[in-house]
Amino acid sequence: MIRFEQVTKRYADGTTAVDGLSFEVAEGELVTLVGPSGCGKTTTMKMVNRLIEPTEGRILLGGEDISAIDPVRLRRRIGYVIQQVGLFPHRTVLDNTAAVPHLLGAPRARARARAAELLDLVGLDPKKYGDRYPEQLSGGQRQRVGVARALAADPPVLLMDEPFGAVDPVVRERLQSEFLKLQSQVRKTVLLVTHDLEEAVRLGDRIAVYGQGTIEQFDTPARVLGAPATPYVAEFVGSDRGLKRLSVTPVDSAALEKAPVLRPGGTPPDAPWSVVLDADGRPEGWVSADEPGRTRPAPEPVPLGASLREALAALLQHDTGWLPVTDPADGGRFAGVLTPAGVHRALRASTKATEATEATEATEATEANEETAVSSR
Repeated sequence: MIRFEQVTKRYADGTTAVDGLSFEVAEGELVTLVGPSGCGKTTTMKMVNRLIEPTEGRILLGGEDISAIDPVRLRRRIGYVIQQVGLFPHRTVLDNTAAVPHLLGAPRARARARAAELLDLVGLDPKKYGDRYPEQLSGGQRQRVGVARALAADPPVLLMDEPFGAVDPVVRERLQSEFLKLQSQVRKTVLLVTHDLEEAVRLGDRIAVYGQGTIEQFDTPARVLGAPATPYVAEFVGSDRGLKRLSVTPVDSAALEKAPVLRPGGTPPDAPWSVVLDADGRPEGWVSADEPGRTRPAPEPVPLGASLREALAALLQHDTGWLPVTDPADGGRFAGVLTPAGVHRALRASTKATEATEATEATEATEANEETAVSSR
């Protein structure tokens, strides 16, 4: 969908903002650009909608060279979300959201109907918030309106520049979660700029780690954390990258342990404790062998596929030493329990999988080089 071919941006004073960038963002993929201030990530993003023109190289959008597209027409095909949101203060939330469809020629009624749909999609009831003005919203609410407005014309590409940087950490995490849910529904091709590695890891399908004007590594979050390509990347992701891997490693059935269960009308098992299931096989509590008639509340279950980070956080909130895990594909039925040992086991398995992939790719590269050498003789 987006392709950079040896793209360089050099300014008149000789400063090179980005140098020889070549990478591709697949359709429906969310790629995060992460790095220190002044490394060129925002310049990279702004070249996609021609707010900044490259000095050398080509940028293709859907196979079309953007230099041949009228900038205004190009920008109307691309959603743009910035940290300051940039809402029109004199317009209502509904009219802010409807602005782009209206500019594109949609009748006012249709544009406002589309805006109402999108406000509802980002969690803002249009009946409650549609007639409010930006100053009457919280920072997080304004940010949601900014996302809704960017999606209003149904653009195939979404550019996001530090979109959650202006809100407090609690709201920021909630907005990230809501955006991931939204992205799972709309599947836009997204370039998201951030200086926060944890945000990049949590949101990105792939991450571009910037050095000074160049990309040091372009890979999945698990690979960036588990197999840094250069000493610079290793230093950037930090010595605690093993902990950061918790965010990108899912809870799977191999990490779980079996637990004794007590079903409705059943006999308590001969065990120190057991998980109490309801008639549908979902966990609703646990009992101790010392007090078999007293059902105690169990920790809130986590589903298979949740991140180990979420699971570990839940484990640390309770003193049971285990966490019930459910299977969404099986109607939310009980799948087993996760313990700290299971978290460690899953993390080690993820690390070994990354190392195995690295070894396979190295072997394939060696074989390819040998074949090339033979064919050139």
